[in-house]
Amino acid sequence: MKYLFFFLLAISASAATDDQIIACTILGEARGEGEAGMYAVAAVIKQRSIERHISPAKVCLQKLQFSCNNNGPQLNLLKTKQSNYALELARNINKIDTKYIKNCNHYHTKSVKPYWSKNKKPLIVIGNHEFYKL
Repeated sequence: MKYLFFFLLAISASAATDDQIIACTILGEARGEGEAGMYAVAAVIKQRSIERHISPAKVCLQKLQFSCNNNGPQLNLLKTKQSNYALELARNINKIDTKYIKNCNHYHTKSVKPYWSKNKKPLIVIGNHEFYKL
């Protein structure tokens, strides 16, 4: 049964385009944060992509990277009112300026304190997200 779940997850991820995967990640992580927050999440995706030498879509699907993707991309988010902006960011991910977030590669909402943020100060705060360079 476990393998069936991962097989189905792989099928659903492969059915989505790279732009849809990136847009769903942006929406899942920051659709309530306005355009500034969504841009910031897109910038983190790009920064991780640069640092890891993999595509932005692959960054989005890496295990335990974005909580919204723990069960695969949530394609239903493409029906939200914020989806047009998220898709535009996804289509233009290479034009995103990571200086906007001081080249940070991690973030979390203010309401949680993940282990990796212990004894670290955020470099920038945008809306409800704190951004870090690890």
